Amino acid sequence: MKKLSHINNKGEANMVDIQDKKSSKRVAIAEGSIILSKKALSQINDDKVSKGNVINTARIAGIMGAKKTSDLIPLCHPIPIEAIKIDFSINEKDINVLATVSTTNKTGVEMEALVAVNIACLTIYDMVKSVDKKAKINSIKLIRKSGGKSGDWKRK
Repeated sequence: MKKLSHINNKGEANMVDIQDKKSSKRVAIAEGSIILSKKALSQINDDKVSKGNVINTARIAGIMGAKKTSDLIPLCHPIPIEAIKIDFSINEKDINVLATVSTTNKTGVEMEALVAVNIACLTIYDMVKSVDKKAKINSIKLIRKSGGKSGDWKRK
């Protein structure tokens, strides 16, 4: 049986020890989307959502979420994030969210990128739920990561 990194020899949960790991530049990119009605998308495009500018608010929320990842995910290391970029593309049926997070550290920022996308999508949902109760958050996933002992990885 494979040894689990978050479980010690006594079967207790623990934070992974990264003291002896080497720092390296690490980047993670995650994406997801939120499927919306034409009415909601139109209001977002025209900046007519009563709660305010949806894209700017979702971008700030995603950045804040990434910075709070270790407060949300048990045993996740607090990481000094050096850059976060969140991009949005508004399409006919959805808004795609792409988060790029980077650091120079002993552990990666995959969770931070995934949390950024989740929080950005949840913020969009919150801001348009009065117009579109059927909004659906969809396909949140890691696209690629680089750096660290395991090296580069890219979703096919």
